[in-house]
Amino acid sequence: MTLKNGLSEELNRQGNEHFSRGHYTEAYACYAKALECDRITGDQRALVATLGNLGNICAVSGRRAAAQDYYQEVLELQKIFGDEKGIGTTLANLGNLRADAGEWARARAYYLEALDLMTKTHDEAAKAVLYSDLGLIARETGDFDEAIKHYERSLVLMRRLGDQGGVADAWRMMGRTFLMQRRHEDAIACCQTSQSIAERAHDELRTGGARYVLAQCFEELGRLDEAANLLERVVEMDRKYQLPKLEENTKRLQCLRERLSSASQQSALRGSRG
Repeated sequence: MTLKNGLSEELNRQGNEHFSRGHYTEAYACYAKALECDRITGDQRALVATLGNLGNICAVSGRRAAAQDYYQEVLELQKIFGDEKGIGTTLANLGNLRADAGEWARARAYYLEALDLMTKTHDEAAKAVLYSDLGLIARETGDFDEAIKHYERSLVLMRRLGDQGGVADAWRMMGRTFLMQRRHEDAIACCQTSQSIAERAHDELRTGGARYVLAQCFEELGRLDEAANLLERVVEMDRKYQLPKLEENTKRLQCLRERLSSASQQSALRGSRG
């Protein structure tokens, strides 16, 4: 039995390593084997960890129904243990599933229930993320003022925790919200702050995320040179990390270059006529 428990822990560790590298198939295989061990030993606390990992891998792979089942089983076990902190995390995960499906009202209900528990257990790190999740729901449902309030709450906690990645995310999300309101100068200020923080932390992905929103701001303002320069760096990063938006961003960059070329030709033609 000790061997089986040790094996489960090792399989979860291997799965987490695969997960962190984006190797989801290999991660799932490790977690599934760990689950077999946990079922045999009856170690329910180990089972909670394994089921949670399986829920996470299914969630990021788009298998929401399977993720829901895993999270629900985790939730029942956590209730037996009286693990309020764990329950808060699982409720947030269930909210994420509903948000991914665009079921904003159900997602918000899960998040608010989770927020109550996180406040009770003083789980500041989880609350910082949850406020950002609530901001997303408010933004997507058109309540932009409420979205900014949630992102500001997230920002305060991220700063308190010293989480520079989280700080950069909060500024970028505020920037995106302002962009949706066509408040371009506010959006630019937020995204430039996000970019600076990410650059100082040598965080390429977050730097690219800020540049992506900035490029859209400049494009909408007609500042096509600046937009194209930023988007070119975004595409370089997409290609480096083989990110899913590589093709979309490459086409967008091509369109921007064509617009710039056309504008340049028209300007030259006007000059020759003058």
